Amino acid sequence: MSSYTIDDLRKDVAEGRIDTVLACQVDMQGRLMGKRFQAEYFVESAWKETHSCNYLIATDMEMETVSGYKATSWEKGYGDYTMKPDLSTLRRIPWLDGTALVLCDMLDHHTHEEVAHSPRAILKKQVKRLEDMGMKAYMASELEFFLFDQTYESAQASGYRNLKLASAYNEDYHIFQTTKEEEVMRAIRTGLQGAGIPVENSKGEASAGQEEINVRYADALAMADRHAIIKNGCKEIAWSKGKAITFLAKWNYNAAGSSSHIHQSLWSLEEKPLFFDHTGKYGMSPLMHNYVAGLLAHASEITYFLAPYINSYKRFMAGTFAPTKAIWSKDNRTAGYRLCGEETKGIRIECRVGGSDLNPYLAFAALLAAGIDGIENKLELEAPFVGDAYGGQGVREIPRTLRSATAAMTESAMLRKAFGDDVIDHYTRAGEWEQEEYDRRITDWEVARGFERA
Repeated sequence: MSSYTIDDLRKDVAEGRIDTVLACQVDMQGRLMGKRFQAEYFVESAWKETHSCNYLIATDMEMETVSGYKATSWEKGYGDYTMKPDLSTLRRIPWLDGTALVLCDMLDHHTHEEVAHSPRAILKKQVKRLEDMGMKAYMASELEFFLFDQTYESAQASGYRNLKLASAYNEDYHIFQTTKEEEVMRAIRTGLQGAGIPVENSKGEASAGQEEINVRYADALAMADRHAIIKNGCKEIAWSKGKAITFLAKWNYNAAGSSSHIHQSLWSLEEKPLFFDHTGKYGMSPLMHNYVAGLLAHASEITYFLAPYINSYKRFMAGTFAPTKAIWSKDNRTAGYRLCGEETKGIRIECRVGGSDLNPYLAFAALLAAGIDGIENKLELEAPFVGDAYGGQGVREIPRTLRSATAAMTESAMLRKAFGDDVIDHYTRAGEWEQEEYDRRITDWEVARGFERA
């Protein structure tokens, strides 16, 4: 929750410090979509509600009006949804002059009920399930990305070939190399901090030009809000410096993938750590055993929400610090799920499956739904994996393709119960469309490989 209020905004507008308010919704891809309001008009009336076309939660990456959605279609006329600003998310945006931002919930234009398949509503539903059980989730997502010493425009003009990375070598934890990138990374850290997102650190990651930004954990909804703003902010700040950033899960065959590791723990509403039990092995409580067992039992079913694109699955390669096995292990980065903070009240499970391209609301909601199912059904946790999970035999694997992950999602009784049939059918269509679009494309690799030799 931001400490910046509508009264603070009114004062800033009256005194000439803010002239623009971004009213944003989050689309299926996790991007910010919305309007730039003249600030005087926003504080007069638009802070109550505004509107947007309902196709914004039924498009692909290219903003195509995709057929096959029940909720939205040409037949239904592509009407409006109501955008209801959540004033607890209101904040100044330091890297944009005179600008504030607020995130909006999406409501049905006629009933004013939340649109069930909107990402924020999906996560809020799982948060409410936890609250009804007397619990809340704290989460943190670590975002990795690649930084390029060129603009988005020049990258596009080159056909995304011969791109110039910010460094020429693996810069994992490398201070000297990241010093050379500090103009951008300092602007990102201080900008996010100024926007009310408490930053912990940035660092070089395990490939040339790869960066990571870490912010303080928060309750699930607040963390998802932070995540969406961070991604948009990183791109805007890099752009303002004449640089480009990509959150593609796997931008190049020879480079490491970019992840979004998700740390999660459950606490009581009175702030008691429910995953910690000093008498349990590794400090794990029975509740944590059940929760992690749920994550593993439904690992294939929730993978779509952690890896939503064709490209997402190019990241799952052995020996790259991206997991290939959906197993848990103690402080083991080869496993899909890693136990962290053992024997402390900060004990948590880290999901290492998700890429930097995930939608945080959908990913968090899917993880919570699986964990809640484990708790409700008191699922027993298997023994932790020991050793190199890449070479593990006869253990649960992460789905290798979007096609198989989409099928597992659509057939999941757990997800249909947690999210609702219409929601799962909606995202099944999104997964199918992504696959259909890819299946009919011709890649550079195919042409180079077979142009002469086929």
